[in-house]
Amino acid sequence: MPVVGAELQVPVVTGGTVRYANLDYAASAPALESVEAHLAEVLPYYASVHRGAGYASQVSTAVLERARATVGRFVGARQGDVVVFTRNTTDALNLLAGCLPTWGDVVFLDAEHHANLLPWQRTAHRYVPVRASLESTLASLESALREQPAALVAITGASNVTGEELPIDRVVAIAHRHGARVVVDAAQLAPHRRIDLDATGVDYLAFSGHKLYAPYGTGVLVGRRDWLDRGTPYLAGGGAVRNVTLERTDWACAPQRHEGGTPNVLGAAALAAACDALAALPEAALEVHEAALRERLVHGLTELAGVQVHRIFDDAPSSIGVVTFTVDGYDPGLVAAYLSAEHGIGVRDGKFCAHPLLARLGLDDGAVRASVGVGSRTEDVDRLVAAVATLIDAGPSWAYANVDGRLQPSPDPRPLPAWATGAGTVGAAPCTPEPS
Repeated sequence: MPVVGAELQVPVVTGGTVRYANLDYAASAPALESVEAHLAEVLPYYASVHRGAGYASQVSTAVLERARATVGRFVGARQGDVVVFTRNTTDALNLLAGCLPTWGDVVFLDAEHHANLLPWQRTAHRYVPVRASLESTLASLESALREQPAALVAITGASNVTGEELPIDRVVAIAHRHGARVVVDAAQLAPHRRIDLDATGVDYLAFSGHKLYAPYGTGVLVGRRDWLDRGTPYLAGGGAVRNVTLERTDWACAPQRHEGGTPNVLGAAALAAACDALAALPEAALEVHEAALRERLVHGLTELAGVQVHRIFDDAPSSIGVVTFTVDGYDPGLVAAYLSAEHGIGVRDGKFCAHPLLARLGLDDGAVRASVGVGSRTEDVDRLVAAVATLIDAGPSWAYANVDGRLQPSPDPRPLPAWATGAGTVGAAPCTPEPS
């Protein structure tokens, strides 16, 4: 499936250019070429939505509402479920946090991405520590719900750190058995696996376009209407209301209730196009493609002395195309900088917005994460393994220094494109946040 930038050439510090090996899909995936083409069709008709009498406005309204229906079909939404367009997964989960009932708390694992942890810290909450085995973790979750009922269980569909999947249907069965609803952070899962709300019983689902090959600033929250219709309107503004006086506001029902302001029509169109493209793939085709790349990558890395591939569970049944590793004697930031500067390979380093999980795994200095997707090639994986082997055998060939908290080549002769230069200093003054 062709992606934009598949043949991108990037400079390396040793001179010349190489084809960019993008192994950072888990952070932000490139756009599908079909998504880019669809936006080129839509863009001339871009206009206001819902209240515009002009033809372009009517087309834009149709595009937005068609996108809503398409996303719903993509995730197997039930009749009566609501599709709310947001900025991203973080935005969607914060929206849901404002719609929680007052009678119960939120339960989550300590393996969550911050997007599925920080919103719940603002309300009644508790967490279940992950165990070495998935089975014992599920047993701990059931025990926690048996001891004290909850309103909501918030889990990740697939770890953004290790790629390991949680058995969503089993989590739903546990939660529903004890009267709790389930929200799934599917930011990592949705680009890699088919999701069916109706079949699994998941109550709410959140994911991001920028991870689903539609990096145009849109995400979604899909789920049951009742909480969303009663919840605090997420953005107080035009489009979210039925009637307004100077004394009071009569709010609309969801989804409009939570979509105040002008919506991102182009982002919604892009997300819908990506959903259509992925849904058209043969059953399990993407899973087979990524599993082969992941297995090749894990095997190649574990064959190298001093490289450790990290996992959460001893018994996780399956994983998406995300692999996190460390190299003995090398700071993860240096490994990532070296791979980029000397080999033109893009990976992620740090704690991946999952600080509690990294601490639990003993990775206080962070790690390196490589991730694959529809545009990834065997050659990309082999280049990464070969580059890490060279690092272990000979070390980096360039000097690196800490620049604004990150290790970077010193000096760095790689020029930015002319249109990307000239960053200003507005807002660059250091801040000292107060402890929370």
